[in-house]
Amino acid sequence: MNHRLMDGRKRQQAPSRVRPWIGVALAAGLMAGCAVGPNYRRPAVETPQTFRAPAPLPAPEAASLADLKWWDVFRDEKLQELIRTALAQNYDLRDAVTRVEAARANLGITRSDQFPNLAAGADVSTIRISRNGQSPLPASFVPSQTRTFGDATLNLLSFELDIWGRLRRATEAARASLLGAEENRKAVVTTLVSDVATEYFSLRELDSELEISKRTLEVRQQSLAVIKSRQAGGVATLLDLRQAEQLVYTAAATIPALQQQIEQTENQISLLLGKNPGAVIRGRSLTEQELPPRVPTGLPSALLERRPDIRTAEQNLIAANAEIGVAKAAYFPQVSLTGFLGGQSTQLSSLFGGTSGVWNFTPKVTQPIFTAGRIRSNVRLAEALRQSALIQYEKAIQAGFTEVSNALVAHQRVRESREQQELLVAALQDRTRLAYVRYRGGVDTLLNALDADRDQFQAELTLTQIRRNELLSVVQLYKALGGGWQ
Repeated sequence: MNHRLMDGRKRQQAPSRVRPWIGVALAAGLMAGCAVGPNYRRPAVETPQTFRAPAPLPAPEAASLADLKWWDVFRDEKLQELIRTALAQNYDLRDAVTRVEAARANLGITRSDQFPNLAAGADVSTIRISRNGQSPLPASFVPSQTRTFGDATLNLLSFELDIWGRLRRATEAARASLLGAEENRKAVVTTLVSDVATEYFSLRELDSELEISKRTLEVRQQSLAVIKSRQAGGVATLLDLRQAEQLVYTAAATIPALQQQIEQTENQISLLLGKNPGAVIRGRSLTEQELPPRVPTGLPSALLERRPDIRTAEQNLIAANAEIGVAKAAYFPQVSLTGFLGGQSTQLSSLFGGTSGVWNFTPKVTQPIFTAGRIRSNVRLAEALRQSALIQYEKAIQAGFTEVSNALVAHQRVRESREQQELLVAALQDRTRLAYVRYRGGVDTLLNALDADRDQFQAELTLTQIRRNELLSVVQLYKALGGGWQ
């Protein structure tokens, strides 16, 4: 302690030789030097004038289906309730939110390196001296056996002057990572909304298939009863009876399979909702679901700003671009500062007196001389990672255009298929009615009636599936356009 006090007094005798260096260091730290490495510029991307679709689309307009809130697209109140529950409890979304918080904390850690880090410390030591030790001291020489030492300092921890922008580039990369995590959270929201809607429409389609199967089974059982009566009267043959029984058993066999699919779909929805497996509330039937009267796509160029996955890829590119500057800064000298300011005294009352002051200031410069190619390799690695991020960004854009085009194709073609299937079902229903009338009248054989019944049953199931696919095409188009995260 005495040695440090003496050394502090020596430094105080020549302040003029040190304080100029403090001014120079502070001036250098305040200078906003140009950060090394390339500044980010958004790559030029060729966007089509309009999205590819089977039929010409209306003139591009600013409005888009994706600009609507998800509750304006999906009007089923029970579906809206399921989506709200999923947005509050889904595990993937909660994990994405946590990743945003982690990225925000990492940005704070990285950014703090640009500023001086100060730490204060103080200690008080009390020592009792023995007068009867190996070298006894007379009471006149040591009037008190107890001595107290005090030490209080304000320490400047290692502070790097960001002359070449290494820390600023690192902060830029961390900020881009934070924005990328936020865009990824939006992408998870978009996917979650579309997944819940997809599973819900699939569930309602299975419910419709189950209803058709039960209704068909009931009708076939009634026909079987009639045929049994006719067979008992000698009008129908045993072959007619067995064919009717075949239809009954076929319809009955589909019911357990559909019930299995329904229960498994409910379990999948429960998982999306962050709940244990259980029943799922229903709202409107499949035929009662509202479709948007028109599905404007908006401008293709707006897709770059709307789709979260494309924005995530761009933030990854920004971060990789900034990392090149971090790697290149290693070529240049690194200037850091350390020091402390405080007081030391054997009397607490004079701890902060003029003669008790002590300070230290140590600038440090480090210049790499020979690194066996490590710095150059780090720069090449950063440049390669940036090129990879650029490729992923361009791929995300092309994937977005492809998904929109596929959804537009599906939406139009499935609608055309549904219109034709409705005509087919209507024709088969009339055919089945006429075939049974002819059979009961003895004009035609049972075989034609049974064939018509089978065709009608399969056509009704197919129509239900097409209606589901038409709804899913809207879901996929809404997701492909970047809607759902608002």
